Amino acid sequence: MSKLSKKVFEKYFREERFPSIFCKGCGAGNIMHFSGQALYEAGIEPRELVVFSGIGCCGRIPGYFKVDAAHTTHGRALAFATGAKIANPELNILVFSGDGDTGAIGGNHLIQACRRNIDLTLIIINNRIYGMTGGQAAPTTPQGAKSTTSPYGNIEPPLDLSSLASSAGGTYVAKWSTAHPRECIKSIRKGLENEGFSCIEILSPCPTGYGKRNKELLKDTYEIFENLPVLSRASPMSKDEYEKEKQKNEYGWVLGDLNIFGRY
Repeated sequence: MSKLSKKVFEKYFREERFPSIFCKGCGAGNIMHFSGQALYEAGIEPRELVVFSGIGCCGRIPGYFKVDAAHTTHGRALAFATGAKIANPELNILVFSGDGDTGAIGGNHLIQACRRNIDLTLIIINNRIYGMTGGQAAPTTPQGAKSTTSPYGNIEPPLDLSSLASSAGGTYVAKWSTAHPRECIKSIRKGLENEGFSCIEILSPCPTGYGKRNKELLKDTYEIFENLPVLSRASPMSKDEYEKEKQKNEYGWVLGDLNIFGRY
């Protein structure tokens, strides 16, 4: 562990809770590290921060932070976080939520939080499946992918949560993967510093729930995450150009700062 990583760990995390309970190969631990680094770079003190989560694999994340935190009910993390922000507007609010937690039962909370432009930061850990509850198909499961509820392949198209957040009014929206650590850290820091609703979606591998059924762990890590089109911030795309770029790849995902065509 580097000196900087040790400082981040000691400042924001409960050492006695480690090692974590996450499966080998899960990206949740990486995303916790990215978040700690972003908090450190943004200069946010633990006493200034509250962390929330819903139900699912990432629902365990708040328990590892050495801050006030809450593990809330399924799909309601943003509702609890909104209440905390209203009660004390000076707080920095960080929410961790899975793709099923955010896109299914919590979908309307996402839309309304974006519409209201509430000053908090949402990190969506998208592993494309319900990992904790049995490997069922989620709103983000790719077409053709197998799950316990789609053993012959999912027939429905996946939901693009980042595009939804941007179109609903989120003022900072970004999508990356665990294969892009520096980009994730920069995006989380931007979200924390943005005065409005921020949504950072991070594509994360799930070897246990998704990978073992789809036999594509290596593809999951390399071909999907590292070879997706990346938005050029030097020459931002229009919304039409973005949609055309999405159609060029199998999963319809493009990485980068997506609010280039969103509300500022």
